[in-house]
Amino acid sequence: MIDTIRLVVAEYDSVTLDYDQLTDSDIRRLTLLQNHRHCTLSPTRTGWRFRPEAIVGVLTLDHVRVTVTPKTAFTGRSLIQWLSYALHTPVPHESTVREWTTATDGFVDLVAAALLAECRALLRDGLRRDYVRTEHVGPVLRGRLDVMAQATQRFGQLDRLHMRTFDRDLDIWENQLCGHALRAAAATVTDSQLARTIRSVAAEFPFSGPPSKALRAHERARYTHLNRRYRAAHTWAALVLRGGGVSDLLADTGFEAGTLLLDLPRLWEKAVRRLCEHACPPSGIVLPPSGSEAITVHGDLFSASRFRPDVLVRLGGADSAIMPIDAKYKAYQLKAVSAADVHQILTYIAGHAPTSAPVAAIVYPRPDEHSHRILRINGPGRALGEIRVLGVGADSAPAEAAAWLRSMLWSPH
Repeated sequence: MIDTIRLVVAEYDSVTLDYDQLTDSDIRRLTLLQNHRHCTLSPTRTGWRFRPEAIVGVLTLDHVRVTVTPKTAFTGRSLIQWLSYALHTPVPHESTVREWTTATDGFVDLVAAALLAECRALLRDGLRRDYVRTEHVGPVLRGRLDVMAQATQRFGQLDRLHMRTFDRDLDIWENQLCGHALRAAAATVTDSQLARTIRSVAAEFPFSGPPSKALRAHERARYTHLNRRYRAAHTWAALVLRGGGVSDLLADTGFEAGTLLLDLPRLWEKAVRRLCEHACPPSGIVLPPSGSEAITVHGDLFSASRFRPDVLVRLGGADSAIMPIDAKYKAYQLKAVSAADVHQILTYIAGHAPTSAPVAAIVYPRPDEHSHRILRINGPGRALGEIRVLGVGADSAPAEAAAWLRSMLWSPH
């Protein structure tokens, strides 16, 4: 039996692996990640070089467990803070935050601790029960007789009756999802004390049926006053169970729960959109992420293409000015804005901003305090546009960051 090799690497750094440390299955998985632009896998003279690109978390292969830590802007605490903000999942207790900051394995232990805190709160308030249809055999009729089963399995015999009943039970999808996620999290975390605590709480939750069934129920769920308190726990449970495959935030790699990879550019896009919703002036409105405002390209060899910035803010009525805002998960506190990004933002200005105010913004995360600078793009004899490059301090609270963003974009200077 080959022992699991544990490696730690920061995003955008690289680590070298020997040929015998990666199986054919591992190479297929890493190639799939590479196709999604989440990593680079290149051969060397003695093995392989693996370089993660803008992802953090844990990648569990057959013989290797790679922990990818954030490098550009986030720490463990700030990462979970912005993840909660992007998912609309509040941190309920300050004691929970203190537990998260002591996690030993970065993002995975943080998510497991968040799931544990929410499940404890559910147990404290009492788990929800609902009517569940059950089929069983007994000497006395309860509920409805299953005529088909009685006729085919006990024809002419009345000593045992096949029945269908509806009873209030804990074994419903809301509790099953938490139960499956807790058991998966216990097998994923590296902190032994945290794993023991998760197992003890998991024993209180049912986990019948496959996890995929509970996840499908979660995708179709509509939260009401009956199950609204489960929403936060289900958010963390889905992150754990999909293990690299959440549709909006995680890399869809088909891994099981031993792998948990957070797509940081996607996370930052969602966080910036919510920041803009909170920072938007009272007369403004953040346009929905889909609609007729996209820039379209026609007449090429293939079908027309459409693209739009991450956020569009209409600053007044129906015919008022629009400001395009784009989220960039890049270290623009250390380097100049790339020519490709300048060209992209200029296209957004041309397509959305009025000629009287050709202004757009780039919002990126930075590890220290907020910062801003203004790029002015000029053509021969005229101004083409203005790009405000805004660096949001990742260690700041989202509410404070939204207030600062409002002052930079829409308050008079």
